[in-house]
Amino acid sequence: MNRCEAGNGSSRKRLVVRLLGAAALLLLVPQVNAQQANPALPSSTSEDIQKFCTNIADTARDQRYLMQKQELEKLQSDVNERIALLEKRKSEYEDWLKRRNDFMTKADAGLVDIFKTMKADAAAPQLAEMKTELAAAILMKLPSRQTGLILSEMDPKKAGMISMIMSSAADPKTSKDRT
Repeated sequence: MNRCEAGNGSSRKRLVVRLLGAAALLLLVPQVNAQQANPALPSSTSEDIQKFCTNIADTARDQRYLMQKQELEKLQSDVNERIALLEKRKSEYEDWLKRRNDFMTKADAGLVDIFKTMKADAAAPQLAEMKTELAAAILMKLPSRQTGLILSEMDPKKAGMISMIMSSAADPKTSKDRT
């Protein structure tokens, strides 16, 4: 190899090194500029947060109202279902109560008719064994002469309790039917 070629190779190496150095320098320049603050952007993050919150406030409020409306509609449908169920049960109860009252009226009328036909000495022990309120109710529906005879045949304590119930039921101050 001659000297020119050797010198040429050395200058080429220097040229390549210089070019690589310039390229590296150019590559570093944008990074340095990127790290500098951009004057067009706001410098405070609290301002950014405030602007962001202000911009989304209406949307967030609308979304919250929509969620509350959906929850209220769900609750309203639950309430409507429960009301429908209660109305159904109320109807069933009223039907059962009507049938019961009809039966009791028939049974009560039949029971009163039975005691109307009985003699006082036979009716008194049976009425004495019944609940006091029921015995008083039956005796109130019998003719007063027959009621007196039956009470005279009963144990005086039981007859006294029945008489007290009958007098309380007839008293307008204790009667449910008073106005």
